[in-house]
Amino acid sequence: MEDFRRVADSVAAEIAAGRLRPGDRLPPQRMFARRHGIAASTAARVYRELTRRGLTVGEVGRGTFVRAADPLPGPALAEPADSRIDLELNYPVVPGQSELLADGISPLLRADVLESSMRPVGAAGTPLARNVVADLLARARWRPDPERLLFAGNGRQAIAAALAALVPPGARLGVEELTYPVLKAIAARAGVTLVPLRGDEAGLDPAAVEDAARKAPLTAVYVQPTMHNPLSISMPERRRAELADVLTRLDLPAIEDGIWSFLRDDLPPLAAFAPEHTILVDSLSKRLAPGLSLGFAVLPGAAVAPVAAALRSGGWTPMRFAMEAATRWLTDDTARSVARAKQRDAAMRQELAARHLGGFAVRGDPRSYYCWWELPPPWRADTFVATAARQGIAVTPGAAFAVGRNSAPNAVRLGLASPPPETLSRALATLAGLARSTPDDLIAE
Repeated sequence: MEDFRRVADSVAAEIAAGRLRPGDRLPPQRMFARRHGIAASTAARVYRELTRRGLTVGEVGRGTFVRAADPLPGPALAEPADSRIDLELNYPVVPGQSELLADGISPLLRADVLESSMRPVGAAGTPLARNVVADLLARARWRPDPERLLFAGNGRQAIAAALAALVPPGARLGVEELTYPVLKAIAARAGVTLVPLRGDEAGLDPAAVEDAARKAPLTAVYVQPTMHNPLSISMPERRRAELADVLTRLDLPAIEDGIWSFLRDDLPPLAAFAPEHTILVDSLSKRLAPGLSLGFAVLPGAAVAPVAAALRSGGWTPMRFAMEAATRWLTDDTARSVARAKQRDAAMRQELAARHLGGFAVRGDPRSYYCWWELPPPWRADTFVATAARQGIAVTPGAAFAVGRNSAPNAVRLGLASPPPETLSRALATLAGLARSTPDDLIAE
């Protein structure tokens, strides 16, 4: 009577050892029965037992497949750092996202289609991919020319290629005083000098670009006009037009980072105001999924060839499988459905932040996945980050975003996207409690 459990145990051991992997299809039950020398009815009980244990899933008309392991539950606040609550990295995933993406990608797994999807593809992608991405990026009466679109493996690679094409080693790149930390790292490796440019409540100040260019030539500017990271500022249209006028007058190219712009699709990009002076970079990592991403750049005509060369020489051209998957997700409305769900999710998480951090100096667009917290005295950012880490919560100090020799801001950025909402709520409540105390109070405890 217990034979089926012993057989189920042996299959479970193969799954645990990795010999059977998530997505692997088990043989039909009659074939399984013959292989194991058991009755067909016993094989059926084995399959039911594996499903009961959560190791397999049956799909009508397709068979039985090894199931991916459930994600680990959110950590307790005082658990070790390797199971921390991560408010540093910001990877939004919404309920039902995997099912939507799986439906769109399943046709690619047919052998005949998969063979085509494994072939290499260049930075120009395919005509269909260029058109669907142009539709994806279109907003506020603007749509890019598909012939000016190039593809990269991800958004970071697209930024690196744009930087390599525009800014030679030793040259000066203007950036906002607080900017994307990865851009800082890319510039450091390329030997590019970053020049901090002041901003205000409307974003980068165009006059700051002119002031910096008068002191010494700028080769280009990197800017985040929509959902600036870490401040969540979005430039109003008038500021974008003013910045575009400065770029045109100085004949100065800009790299526009639009990675988070799907959260504010009501604003035209800077590229709409200065198309011949702006490289717009975007990707699917935040919009869809970080694990199967695709980066793209909308380019001025003169920049297409040098950026394409940088993508090839850097080994940053896209994977065709990712491009084919993205094309399907974009044509069947999956991408827009996921983006709309993430817009709602971001708003809900901002409400949690407002509830727990009300009364503190916190800045965050109600549609954003992050917020900027200017800490109350006597807290210093480095001390607060270390104290939060002892509670099992990782946050990013303001110094990670600061450019230049000015003193680092006494602030932290909170990424709201990664933890489950209930875990995020507990973490925010804990951080608020820390901020209401003082470092000396905690030491005394």
